Amino acid sequence: MCRNIRPLHNFDPPATRDEVYNAALQYVRKISGSTKPSRINAEAFQRAVDAVADASTQLLNELVTAAPPKDREIEAAKARARAAARA
Repeated sequence: MCRNIRPLHNFDPPATRDEVYNAALQYVRKISGSTKPSRINAEAFQRAVDAVADASTQLLNELVTAAPPKDREIEAAKARARAAARA
């Protein structure tokens, strides 16, 4: 999976439309092998991003968990600590 795609489920506040769209964009870029499609492929690329974003939004809306929501700031701090430990 692309490193730029982050988990979006069970956060407080919930994932925004932009976060879901950006994750979908990264996914389509990864599987297509192209960060910027040619003009001839731009329409198909955009349709794929929109479809993945719609499916992701539906999935996030339907997922159920008993776990308490994660705090974005705490999770970001954990990620920074892991990155610092790798460096």
